[in-house]
Amino acid sequence: MPTLPALPSFARLQAAARRLPAFRLPPLVGRVVARLPQQPPTLALTLALNLALDRILPRADLAPLTGRRLRLRVTDAGLTLDFGLTERGFRTLPATGRPDLTLSATVRDYLALALREEDADTLFFSRRLVMEGDTELGLLVKNTLDAVDWDALAATWSPAAVLARLPRPGPFRRSVGT
Repeated sequence: MPTLPALPSFARLQAAARRLPAFRLPPLVGRVVARLPQQPPTLALTLALNLALDRILPRADLAPLTGRRLRLRVTDAGLTLDFGLTERGFRTLPATGRPDLTLSATVRDYLALALREEDADTLFFSRRLVMEGDTELGLLVKNTLDAVDWDALAATWSPAAVLARLPRPGPFRRSVGT
């Protein structure tokens, strides 16, 4: 059986992110995506947050978010994701109502933040990350992201680490009668 090529390490992905070019999605993309249902990407976001909850995002630290409405806007992609934290985890919320905190940035800036190319303070003070609403909630979110041990997370949840934990299939066996 041929071997699969090695997946890039998290450090290599981070190094590539440091070379992340400045870009904005074309306005047409934003206009088209803004007309699409926002629920599927919001569901994907809440699923990812729930996977991180209690693993890398301590629930106790996030307690002040419970019952609050959060909105994540991806300005150039035309996405507006409304969600909140409940006792049972993160949940999607309808787009009606005023959010307690809105974070707005471009796809590139969210990627730079997630890949640790830039920190939230740099993006905020250069006006590339906009926080509107309850500033205490904004500081809580920023401080929680800053406290995450991304290197430890990479060691456990990098694609290579996840694939290494998957069960290996047994040898191919032919069924009787074939």
